[in-house]
Amino acid sequence: MGLRDRGERRREERENFGRDGAASRFQLRQKLLSVGDDYWIEDEAGTRVFRVNGKALRLRDTLDVEDPSGTVLCRIQTRVLHVRDSMAIEDPDGDRLALVHQALISPLRERWKVDRPTGPDWEVQGSIADHEYEIEADGRKIGEVSKKWFRARDTYGVQVAPGEDVLLLLAVTVAVDAMAHPHK
Repeated sequence: MGLRDRGERRREERENFGRDGAASRFQLRQKLLSVGDDYWIEDEAGTRVFRVNGKALRLRDTLDVEDPSGTVLCRIQTRVLHVRDSMAIEDPDGDRLALVHQALISPLRERWKVDRPTGPDWEVQGSIADHEYEIEADGRKIGEVSKKWFRARDTYGVQVAPGEDVLLLLAVTVAVDAMAHPHK
């Protein structure tokens, strides 16, 4: 990778993720006291666009991402009997959209892998515990998660690059959060 490629990538990131960038922005605000893991995902205008419905009292962690009317758009569920913690993201018909798991070796930063049956796999890296990380595909940033924009305790923002699968990227963010903070 040459300096020109690196410069082009940084320029693209500024255009997408800068202050007035083209990225779609969402806010995840978790309820401090709720049965299960229920919370809303709002767009930058404050409109509730998705609801994360945590299914309480199940053997496996199960989270449904729903539209505001309650229609299930995808299901996030822990996978048992795996060497590493992992969560599968499935569409309403049960077809796998992605498998999220922690990378085997991550010496300097927390790293997660997102295996997708179609398209390139994604990599998640940064400070997962502090909600400060990026999601990349083929070395290109497609999403950014940050808590620094908010003062509220369990609130963080997600930016999604134009043309990317918003629902899947938000579901990956929810899955990583659920695995990184299992007793929240």
